[in-house]
Amino acid sequence: MIDIVLTAMWLMLPAYIPNSTAAVFGGGKPIDGGRKLGDGRRILGDGKTYRGLLAGTICGMLLGLLQTYYLTINDFLFGVELPSFGELPGALVVLFTLAFGSLFGDMFMSFFKRRIGFKRGAPLPVIDQLDFVLGAWLLTYLASPVWFSENFTYQVILAVLIITPLLHFVTNVIGYLIGVKKEPW
Repeated sequence: MIDIVLTAMWLMLPAYIPNSTAAVFGGGKPIDGGRKLGDGRRILGDGKTYRGLLAGTICGMLLGLLQTYYLTINDFLFGVELPSFGELPGALVVLFTLAFGSLFGDMFMSFFKRRIGFKRGAPLPVIDQLDFVLGAWLLTYLASPVWFSENFTYQVILAVLIITPLLHFVTNVIGYLIGVKKEPW
């Protein structure tokens, strides 16, 4: 059981970190440029910026590269053999799609939330906790289907779906307490 949980977290780290780092290093020009659709609502909102997208993607990829480096020294953590992200340059594709995909999933859900009338920061339980996971998985599967299928077994997928909402809650509360997020969800 611990091996599945550790594997799930290891594989998802490059997807977990981008949203937090996008919030820390973001700001600046919104991706939607302030534009609205025919419904009068913003496309994405001020919370989705070019700087955040770039910083989050880079941080996710850097973390994945650090993980890859760790695997050159030791294949195990707490007695569990860790999976790799593949050989270069394929590993860069996997790391990019995990990191960028997580931000894409979050942006897609922001777009959807605007269409149904949710204001920026308004909670949408379960969806808010898993939108970035689904974005990361979708892009990674499309770019590297063999790698994805070999590493994201049904046990790992189930573990991610259980662990992620718990981690999401804890990290959002911490972000709120340190002043990085405006709301604790």
